[in-house]
Amino acid sequence: MTGPLVLGVDAGGTGSRAVVADLHGHVHGSARGEGANPVAHGLDAAVKAVGDTVRAALAGLDPAAVAAAVIGLAGALVTAPPPELLRAAAGLPVTPHTTSDLALAHTAGTTRPDGSVLIAGTGAVAALIRDRTPVRLADGHGWLLGDRGSGQWLGREAVRLALDAVDAGRPLTGAAAAAAAHLTGRSDGEGLRAAVLAAVYGEPPARLARLAPLVLDAAADGDPAAQAVVDRAAGLLADTLETVGPPAADGPVVLAGGLLTAGTPLAAAVRAELARRHPGAALRTAGSAAGAAAWLAVRAVAPGSASAALHRALVTGGP
Repeated sequence: MTGPLVLGVDAGGTGSRAVVADLHGHVHGSARGEGANPVAHGLDAAVKAVGDTVRAALAGLDPAAVAAAVIGLAGALVTAPPPELLRAAAGLPVTPHTTSDLALAHTAGTTRPDGSVLIAGTGAVAALIRDRTPVRLADGHGWLLGDRGSGQWLGREAVRLALDAVDAGRPLTGAAAAAAAHLTGRSDGEGLRAAVLAAVYGEPPARLARLAPLVLDAAADGDPAAQAVVDRAAGLLADTLETVGPPAADGPVVLAGGLLTAGTPLAAAVRAELARRHPGAALRTAGSAAGAAAWLAVRAVAPGSASAALHRALVTGGP
């Protein structure tokens, strides 16, 4: 190992990822840790999660070699731990720069400073990005008020399909049968309606997101009801993106989050819907957010080294 190191951290709500790299894009350490959203988990827990993840990524390396660090925090637009606390918790020789997970998701898909980002995972949100900073948001309102087209939304729609079939006395098929079976262990029989309702209301609403893969799998298998749900989700996500501004205005649209970065029917439907509405929009898929944070750290310490090739290496090779 020669030269200084940089640290990039993606501190999300359900998990954190850190990558340690040199100025040539070679990764020397990486780690995964607990969620670090200060809004969801509290400041103390967020600081500890980041610190633990960074220390694990630096295992066997000299922390004094870290010349710059960038930490993207879920919830940072609402509240964020003081950078000095993060520095102390992680044992870093430098004070990290903190940014939002939205800005980091955009950078994970492009080196351009402007554009927009659409994220769909458990929740859903879009942002207009200027100079790598979110300047306008849409949705991200949580399961009760929004997150339209998200994993939680897909799961809820699967349960609705199941309940509609039960109420109408129809056999459950496709996504409806899969959702009922996942929740109760069966998809027919006496008392199914009550069993589904008890399972759903017996746990936090966000847990419905675990049913989203069932909808996507059923759509891929040709279930028309599941495909209709996916198509509605794609339309809702496109609406959310349009709320922050015309996608073809300037800069690329970065698609991020587990539902839009994997080869899912929803990712395909969103791309098709955006291509239909905005043929000129440049669509990009986000890579490793931790790798993107490392690239931003390189920009801070050695701007001339932060090339597009280095960006590709870090966002495709990060955790």
